[in-house]
Amino acid sequence: MEYRINKYTTQHEQTPGLEVLNIRAALIDMDGVLYDSMKYHTQAWKRLADELGLPATEEEFYVYEGMTGTGIINLLFNRTYGKGIDDAEAKRLYEIKARYFLEIGKVEVMPHADRMVNALREKGIARVLVTGSGQASILERVSRDYPGIFDEDKRVTAHDVKNGKPHPEPYLQGMRKAGCTAEQCIVIENAPLGIRAGKAAGCFVIGITTGPIPREKMLEAGADIVFDSMEQFADALPQLLETPYFHYKYH
Repeated sequence: MEYRINKYTTQHEQTPGLEVLNIRAALIDMDGVLYDSMKYHTQAWKRLADELGLPATEEEFYVYEGMTGTGIINLLFNRTYGKGIDDAEAKRLYEIKARYFLEIGKVEVMPHADRMVNALREKGIARVLVTGSGQASILERVSRDYPGIFDEDKRVTAHDVKNGKPHPEPYLQGMRKAGCTAEQCIVIENAPLGIRAGKAAGCFVIGITTGPIPREKMLEAGADIVFDSMEQFADALPQLLETPYFHYKYH
């Protein structure tokens, strides 16, 4: 991984602004980053779509990762019927999807994600959870699975925003909760919509390939650097944080 980091910094050493980055906070997505959960979300979404007679493939829900649940439901209805549904009905249907996800009964911590978040903590970098999910069953696990990593006031979920990813609102809120500017934040994502949201918020965005979405799609979405696995990213992170482009201040 050293080659990739050195290649990145060499290519970008003339880029205005990079040399003055002062990283103080990491804004971190949840599904597909902290949890290997997307495969189960896609199954739950497909089951709901089938029951509602909404044409959909299981694979396409990987692409919608980062959107709010009600946003996905309205996307499906608009595509099928040319119009969305009211908020109350969308929320009711999302609760059904959440129940289907819970019935699968599998929420797996992403291998090596603990090393990633602990490396950030050891460097004094604040951690803010920024997720498009409102899934209580998984949100409630964060403190248990990642003890001491995310304070309760350092979380942005679907319940906190009007506009989900790719709108920048989730990451703008994350920056406010961190008390940092965009130049002081990195975004850690695994999906194009989240990458677009992080870039729209003005942050340096790290993409990680943890599912079927290829690295090329993340680069197209605007990721500044892409790692091929969480293990690769966790291995590289301490070195990455020490490069001249990622100076930080202890809090």
